[in-house]
Amino acid sequence: MIPVFDALNSIEAHAIKIHLIGNGIDARVGGDYLQGAMGELPALGIVRVFVNEKDEIRARRLIRELRDDTVDDDSWIPPELR
Repeated sequence: MIPVFDALNSIEAHAIKIHLIGNGIDARVGGDYLQGAMGELPALGIVRVFVNEKDEIRARRLIRELRDDTVDDDSWIPPELR
């Protein structure tokens, strides 16, 4: 298997994994248990999502589409609560 995504944390990695599996791609998360060993040091780049080499291009496209669809502003918050 090859890495296709470096996650910020275990939660993000598993969300990507679930998305890929839901689209028919076998995916695994590696390095998520290493976060606990890092203590308070930044543990960026150690949690990765892996797929079979034959699925790499499709997996990267699905990840890109998922990230492009993610709301990263406060447009979802009702105006009266902003």
